[in-house]
Amino acid sequence: MIIACVAVISLFVQFIYGSSLGAQIIITIMGAYFVLVMLAEMIQTIRHGQYGVDLLAILAIVSTLAVGEHWAALIILIMLVGGDALEDYATNKANTELKALLDNSPQVAYRITGDQITTITVNEVAVGDQLLIKPGEVVPVDGMVISGTSTVDESSLTGEARPQPKQPQAPLMSGSVNGDHAITMQATQLAVDSQFQQLVKLVQHAKNTPAHFVRLADRYAVPFTIVAVLLAFVAALVAKSPQRFAEVMVVASPCPLILAAPVALVSGMSRASRNGIVVKTGDVIEKLARAKTVAFDKTGTITNGHLSVDAITPVAGVDEQQLLQLAASVEQHSNHVLARSLVDYAQANDVPLLPVNDVQEITANGVQATLNGQLVQVGKRKFILGDQVVAPTKYTAIYVRQGEQYLGRITFQDQIRPEAALTMQSLQQHGVTKLMMLSGDQTATANRVAELVGINDVRAELLPEAKIAALASLTPAQRPAVMVGDGVNDAPSLATADVGIAMGAHGSSAASESADLVILKDDLAKVATAVTIAQATMRVAKQAVLIGLGICLVLMVIAAFGVIPAIIGALCQEVIDTVSILWALRARSARELLGN
Repeated sequence: MIIACVAVISLFVQFIYGSSLGAQIIITIMGAYFVLVMLAEMIQTIRHGQYGVDLLAILAIVSTLAVGEHWAALIILIMLVGGDALEDYATNKANTELKALLDNSPQVAYRITGDQITTITVNEVAVGDQLLIKPGEVVPVDGMVISGTSTVDESSLTGEARPQPKQPQAPLMSGSVNGDHAITMQATQLAVDSQFQQLVKLVQHAKNTPAHFVRLADRYAVPFTIVAVLLAFVAALVAKSPQRFAEVMVVASPCPLILAAPVALVSGMSRASRNGIVVKTGDVIEKLARAKTVAFDKTGTITNGHLSVDAITPVAGVDEQQLLQLAASVEQHSNHVLARSLVDYAQANDVPLLPVNDVQEITANGVQATLNGQLVQVGKRKFILGDQVVAPTKYTAIYVRQGEQYLGRITFQDQIRPEAALTMQSLQQHGVTKLMMLSGDQTATANRVAELVGINDVRAELLPEAKIAALASLTPAQRPAVMVGDGVNDAPSLATADVGIAMGAHGSSAASESADLVILKDDLAKVATAVTIAQATMRVAKQAVLIGLGICLVLMVIAAFGVIPAIIGALCQEVIDTVSILWALRARSARELLGN
């Protein structure tokens, strides 16, 4: 506002009152004041161990005032302020998606106690509390639906635009928005431990931590400043005119380097958040873009992390559907993980469940019930078969008997994610030269999974410290190294890797806190998406920097020959800054990130 007012007053003094000297004095006083302010800020920056990058601006203002080009000095001041405003706009624009998380922060909850509903703050919610989620309300803490059905908008958390249906037993994430129907949930986490609060911590950390690329840009500004000052000094000596020094300095600016890089990085982080990927710092973007090795945990990362039906093996005279129907009908009242998986499988295959009576769960053995007057038992081999011998299986299995007749068995496996193989192919196409699996599971199981998804370096039966050792053994040519995991035992490995990626949708909070990047949606393909976004972001950042500095160098050489007057050079220099920042904003573009 001060600069704008002084500019208006100076214009009035020179062109209305006709006093060029008066306008020059006003602009010189104001310019001297701002030079002192900028100089103090630059010294303070250097004292904090960072590089001062305002030297060129200070020299440009001082030199133009010294040679009587006060209008050029005023333009530089106006454009410096305008550049700051444009940077703020670009940063705010790029942060839109990240801020949406903070704006959606849940504040209150409705606790159900008997017939009463009490309004409490989210921090008062205890694990086990029953909470009412009204239509359109934000889910306050992580939990599980216990009654009612609705659709829930999880787009701000996972990037999934389509509302997700929720029925009893379905998980709920804090920060998601309920649809048109009220539901009752049970809290499974405190507010501070819930998914949304973890995201808030990540976003705040991301916003407050400077990126390595930005600091690197500051270092590049120092040699650029030296080149600019030397060129201006030589041009002034050759031309024997201090005017020439000012003309070169006004087009020499490190702003493309200083502004374009952080704007591009924040834009890339913003784009990642829209895809359900939270990046903690700009360092992660730079490292991920150059990744050479990606190591994966197996269970819950390459696989779904829960057992599902793999094969139904009936004895002679019994068909698969009959065996499945009997087993699922008996298991439909059990809360065991295999029982739920079996019932889900039957329902997904349109196998009707039969009514049963006298259901009894035999602890650590299985379930039995009466069906059509006959006892049907489902459970472990010893419980069902006793000493009877059947062909062994290396997979988890349940066995079924009706009366005294053994009917067969149903085996379960941890299923490979359908997107896993394509993810490995995509990573290799994006420059990843080494794919590894670091698993605590048995060697045979790990090898089978690795072969199916396209990983040839398998390390199985590893404890957490062995995973760390495997990552530490990588050569410099195999780095940066990325580790992808989801469990508590993965947290040390995620912290050790150059980039740790946590599958945060169903993974542990320990893994998310140790990781540099968190994938919110339960989708392994997001790992390849993160690499794609990182590479595109760095490509745009470098393009913006090189375009800006290239134009600056060309104009500096032209100005050294006295072709560009100081006032025109000041305008050209700020046009360069604008072009660089607008180019950096392309990192938010879906088209650029897809490479087309």
